[in-house]
Amino acid sequence: MSEMEDVSHSFAPLLGEHMHTLILGTMPGKKSLQLQQYYAHPRNALWPIVCALVTGDKPSYDIHQQLNYAQRCELITHAGFALWDVLESCERPGSLDGAIVRKTERPNAIVELISLHPELQTIVCNGRTAEALFKRHIQAQLEQSTPQLSRPAMVCVPSTSPAMASLTLDNKYQVWKNNIAP
Repeated sequence: MSEMEDVSHSFAPLLGEHMHTLILGTMPGKKSLQLQQYYAHPRNALWPIVCALVTGDKPSYDIHQQLNYAQRCELITHAGFALWDVLESCERPGSLDGAIVRKTERPNAIVELISLHPELQTIVCNGRTAEALFKRHIQAQLEQSTPQLSRPAMVCVPSTSPAMASLTLDNKYQVWKNNIAP
């Protein structure tokens, strides 16, 4: 495999007309890149968790069969949630965040997005790696460009990745629910 085959690029942000919560991942995994869909792996807990936050239902992986991708996107963006990734591009053999080659990390224009959405209340880092990347590439820029009083709150919640297997779907959901108040 050549080096260029390991370069991954993120998607455009998934936004509705308004957003109160911006959920930031690291970089789409191979399944997501293949299907050109955020969180496409059927065992990724993002869709079950966020859809349950919106509907009040119990989180279930069956959401992947109950609603198609466009319906899931519409449901959460209409409710004020947005999705994006901290990185615009990076080298990463495979899908694990631990395989990201640090010197190749290129961040997305998150500060610019935030400046266009003064209604944004919360930035959610989906896992510790997203949080570390945010702090490394975005936080100083955000602090320099945005007065503290108008900066969105930032929280880090357990990764929804299937690789984060130490917590069940219900455990992850409870932590997300307790930390995200739309």
